[in-house]
Amino acid sequence: MTRKAPENEEERTMKKLCKSNTNKKICGVCGGIAEYLNADPTLIRLAFVLVSALAGSGVLVYFLAALIMPEAERVAE
Repeated sequence: MTRKAPENEEERTMKKLCKSNTNKKICGVCGGIAEYLNADPTLIRLAFVLVSALAGSGVLVYFLAALIMPEAERVAE
């Protein structure tokens, strides 16, 4: 099997995990994760709420991620 060569610059660059500028409710962490995974941001938020309710430390992890994750460089199209 041969791999298809990247057709444009976006396909050649590695995807970067960063906070979302468009799918932002609090800090954009869940929206950024959803954009990185190509998933629905609402599903990521629901999963975060469930994990936070069950594990208890999710809020701390969220705000640590908000401090660590960089802002998106440009608005997603």
